[in-house]
Amino acid sequence: MRSNLAAALAALSLSLPAAASEPADTLPLRRIHQIGEVVVTGTRNRTDIRHLPMTVSVVGRGTIERTMQPSLLPVLTEQVPGLFTTARGVMGYGVSGGAAGGISLRGLSGGSARMMVLIDGHPQYSGIFGHPIADAYQTMLADRVEVLRGPASVLYGSNAMGGVVNIVTRKMHADGVHTDLHAGYGSYNTLETELTNRVRAGRFTSVVSGSYNRTDGHRDDMSFEQYGGYAKLGYEIARHWTASADANVTHFNASCPGPVWAPLVDGDQRITRGVASLAFANEYERTSGALSLFYNWGRHRINDGYTPSTGESPQQGRFNSRDDMTGVSVYQSMRLFEGGRLTLGFDWFRYGGRAWTEYVAGEQAGTSRDIVDKHEDELAGYIDLRQHVTRWLTIDAGIRLDSHSRVGEEWVPQAGLAFHLPHAVELKASVSKGFRYPIIREMYMFGAANPDLAPESMWNYEIALSQLLAGGRVSYGVNIFYIDGKNLIQTLPNPSGSGMLNQNSGRVENCGVEVQAAWRVSDAWSVDANYGFLHMEHPVIAAPEHKLHVGAGFSKGRWSVSSGVQYIAGLYTSVSPAATEHFVLWNVRASLRVARRVDLWVRGENLLAVRYEINAGYPMPRATVFGGANVHF
Repeated sequence: MRSNLAAALAALSLSLPAAASEPADTLPLRRIHQIGEVVVTGTRNRTDIRHLPMTVSVVGRGTIERTMQPSLLPVLTEQVPGLFTTARGVMGYGVSGGAAGGISLRGLSGGSARMMVLIDGHPQYSGIFGHPIADAYQTMLADRVEVLRGPASVLYGSNAMGGVVNIVTRKMHADGVHTDLHAGYGSYNTLETELTNRVRAGRFTSVVSGSYNRTDGHRDDMSFEQYGGYAKLGYEIARHWTASADANVTHFNASCPGPVWAPLVDGDQRITRGVASLAFANEYERTSGALSLFYNWGRHRINDGYTPSTGESPQQGRFNSRDDMTGVSVYQSMRLFEGGRLTLGFDWFRYGGRAWTEYVAGEQAGTSRDIVDKHEDELAGYIDLRQHVTRWLTIDAGIRLDSHSRVGEEWVPQAGLAFHLPHAVELKASVSKGFRYPIIREMYMFGAANPDLAPESMWNYEIALSQLLAGGRVSYGVNIFYIDGKNLIQTLPNPSGSGMLNQNSGRVENCGVEVQAAWRVSDAWSVDANYGFLHMEHPVIAAPEHKLHVGAGFSKGRWSVSSGVQYIAGLYTSVSPAATEHFVLWNVRASLRVARRVDLWVRGENLLAVRYEINAGYPMPRATVFGGANVHF
């Protein structure tokens, strides 16, 4: 099957699949995909989605606000086919053992550093462990989210092997001052608050947000508390030049109760994550580009706890770490000849940190032991060429040369074709390579460390078809993909002795279909749906075989109501032994404008009170209800 499918896709080769996107903020309910929609994630410059070398789904601010969620991940799970995020409670994902918030796309997991989260194009992951920190991605940040479904290594390097989630931060689009307060309370003593102020005055713009969220959780020892703050300043230096600077800090305290069959005591985490960036951008008629510098960091303090039922005693040591990532990114995109655009870029990243055990009890109390103190560098240059051959054909090709201070060099190509056909039909085909360098944990930490690991790599082949019908009131998109990966890092028995060792011995062979559709039934009513089917030759946890979401919305006068049903089947919670889950979730959200500047809202989740698990041993809450007010002034 693999050779036949690869041959069929390679016959069309070369990339530019675009999926039907998400409903538009200009419409009251759902944004129907517009064929000329502009995105930034599949290329460094603003680009018509039809010409991208990969599949992108867009979740706009209107959709984010209607879900009334403090975290972005539940929104993405509903709206993006092929993407799934793990959860364990009403709020809070945590880190370390029993943590949730793992993002998987087409069977490739961000928890294994194979998925990248970006904020305004800047990578966001733990410098030591290499994975995104889910609790740092809050809805207050996002103007929209662009999810690139497939390898993005040509533009973003290692860790973008399976795709990227790019959070495009909020901004004011017209002069004025706006302040928005979101507050709510609900099941399990859950509180969520967010206050955002936006200003635009001539050449100056600013966004300042703060949030506080907490819950007792639906199990004992499952409390969660989070503080967050975000600020962004922008200034138009000259007609063609702008400067911006931003900072985001999130701190959360989380407790892990352990699996139900082995309750955990004192499984506590105190995590602080921060990011700051400075960017200078230019935009002329025939060229545009940017220089950006960014820095993100983390401070982790973790008590792994103990399990009294198995005879364990309290931990004598506490895990501590400080990690950081510094980066410089520069690119310039040029229209050198008619119908063509050439983009040249350069990236430099330095990431790593120090981890240690701090002893608070026993004979070693008051001392500490280093686990790792290491930094690595990644240096890369890339080039991408996009050419409109005729009105109906666009060709794209790109390549990246990436160098790692420990592992060596990696060549990363991608290419694609896009056919712009009559009746608003887009037919696209692609082939692209993704890769991932081994992370610091895999090379240097704990008993299985192996500094001689090689990079992971994969090829993604894809065909996509999308169309607009009925004057743009109906849209649909279909994608077929095949992934062939090798050298995946696994922890296996050491072939040359006792113990375990990280080794390049894993394979991934996934194929699937993704479908999106939306229908603007009338000015008041809309419906949308997305479905993903994933076949894995080598199953992994938290990547469902079937994922379907069907939603409907009504908005008229002071009322806005939306409801969605999500069906999940073939979700592995364990692969050894094999254990799968299937469930149906029904959610409802509604708001009523009771005054010119005040909306009351209510959100109900899992209203069928279904019993289900996503993380093995961590049952999810039954039906929950939350309500509150949004105030605009």
